Amino acid sequence: MNDSWEKLYAECNSCTACELHKTRTNCVFGVGNQQADILFVGEAPGDNEDKTGTPFVGRAGQLLDKYLYAVDIPRESVYIANILKCRPPKNRDPLPAEEDACIEFLRRQVRLIQPKLIVCLGRISAMRLIRPDFKITKEHGVWFEKGNFHITAVYHPALLLRDPRKKEEMLTDMQNIKAKLDELRGI
Repeated sequence: MNDSWEKLYAECNSCTACELHKTRTNCVFGVGNQQADILFVGEAPGDNEDKTGTPFVGRAGQLLDKYLYAVDIPRESVYIANILKCRPPKNRDPLPAEEDACIEFLRRQVRLIQPKLIVCLGRISAMRLIRPDFKITKEHGVWFEKGNFHITAVYHPALLLRDPRKKEEMLTDMQNIKAKLDELRGI
């Protein structure tokens, strides 16, 4: 497939495959280094993301930035996307049909980026990308190999805002992600 970022963005921005296109302000395509070694994947845009067209810019995104900084992974060095490119009403969980309509955009982003690591931000992303019965409380930080990729899941930063007791586990997971990245880079 002869794909390009421009072609993929144009197709995503004009997508009408599910009902969410009718209520979006912006398509939230993804942001970051297009040759990133790490791809972070959330579930869907929230209100701030819908307004700006950029993923993880609200309070959860600011918390993610703090974790990236804490483990010395510059945000500019990663790529951040979501399974859905349009915001579900009232930030509800994505419906399976919406994920099905949108997942090919993410697959194409993965093919263009060719990351060394994929990090699922939260349960919904992990259930789609790792395994449908994924249990985030038991399996966060565990590494899986899927095709050419090393993939793991961490708590969604929005969960940490609601349950700060999990912040220490998140820091440990992020430190392990940095260690895995350094290992794969031969550092």
